[in-house]
Amino acid sequence: METKTLRMVFGTAAGDPWSLSLRYPKENLTAQDVETAMQAIIDADVFASGLTDILAAQIIDRTVTDLIDNG
Repeated sequence: METKTLRMVFGTAAGDPWSLSLRYPKENLTAQDVETAMQAIIDADVFASGLTDILAAQIIDRTVTDLIDNG
């Protein structure tokens, strides 16, 4: 099974990095799409950590091979 995750890294008021990871991002995301979304998250001010700036964003591809799946 292959999964993709969008990882967005923000700076905080305390100077620490803070990341938000979302599974199943759209296939055709651009850097501008992600930057716009990240700025909207900062502007909404909905997290107690006080997000202040955009540090990085990555799309992470991961492949998982089940050896045993009894579920």
